[in-house]
Amino acid sequence: MQPPLFSRISDERCISLIGMAGAGKTTLATLLARRLGWASLDTDRLIEATTGERLADLLARLGLAGFLRLEEDVVAGLGVKRCVVATGGSVVYCPRAVARLRASGPVVYLSIDLPTFLSRVGDPGARAFVVPEGLTLPDVYAERQPLYAAAADVTVTSCGVTPEACVEEILKGIAS
Repeated sequence: MQPPLFSRISDERCISLIGMAGAGKTTLATLLARRLGWASLDTDRLIEATTGERLADLLARLGLAGFLRLEEDVVAGLGVKRCVVATGGSVVYCPRAVARLRASGPVVYLSIDLPTFLSRVGDPGARAFVVPEGLTLPDVYAERQPLYAAAADVTVTSCGVTPEACVEEILKGIAS
């Protein structure tokens, strides 16, 4: 029998947050890291720091496939400990990246409903939001939901609750 998730959290582990743009991954990673006394890392900011380019510019220059390869390489190469990792929403299209996150500790899917996603994401081009050709934002939302669920150890709803309450739910989820 596998030990509970919380027993797998140690100074050698990480907690990774996945979910749609607007789910609160960066905000919650910062709050959760502070609560645990750990660091937080936003993989979108790491990609920008690694390349010296904004995500929107990278997506425009590399195209969808090239951007996803870059994201996969950066996230699959993470070597951090005692860290809460906030990922880009498209990380679930990157199998090596998801495998690395899962090997590093529990993966928490921050779930939001479609209306919340649409109201928070705004202009997808301004966010460098990955939209495969021919799909609408609701299509991408529907496409990603099973990918997030399959990658996650724990699912927590992050809309309709305060960030502090969401952190409590994450801690409860990884402890059970």
